[in-house]
Amino acid sequence: MTGRWLAAILLLVSDEDANPGAAPTLEQARKQIARYGLEADPQAVLVAVRLMAAGARLDRASEVHFARSGLSTGRYRLLVDLEDSDGEKSPSRLAKSLGVSRATVTGLVVGLEREGLVARRASTEDGRGAVVVLTARGSRRLRDMAADHFARLEALVGGLAPDERGLFLDLLERITQRIDALTAE
Repeated sequence: MTGRWLAAILLLVSDEDANPGAAPTLEQARKQIARYGLEADPQAVLVAVRLMAAGARLDRASEVHFARSGLSTGRYRLLVDLEDSDGEKSPSRLAKSLGVSRATVTGLVVGLEREGLVARRASTEDGRGAVVVLTARGSRRLRDMAADHFARLEALVGGLAPDERGLFLDLLERITQRIDALTAE
């Protein structure tokens, strides 16, 4: 039953992605649920569908945003993670904190290293291992893009009052804690 419910959600998200200006409606959710003969709360389905659609649009917008600075979302996150870790971290710790595989980190590091934004060096803790180090050039890239980046982030949620942002953060945290519902067997 869960697989069929997820298929209905994905169809609604796909419809929205094809026409990004048309957010799925409660009526569409009801029709999808009825089509599959499911017992599901249409409003809950609609909230999930709109959240997934917003996430997909935000992912695309983030890539455009970071491309202005010659980065991708993943490359930016890796640079910031290094900056927040006093400028260096092992690839395995980067993978864990970014929530990606070691192979993904390796790919990101190779590209960033080629541009001189990070470097690799032997670990002082473990001579066999390596750490990824944020270079002065990488630090400068983050600093150069900071004003525009934070202005755009503020503009993204600028239509929300401070109390609404607080409520949104609380709700987002509760939803984030339940993301495994989509991937659980």
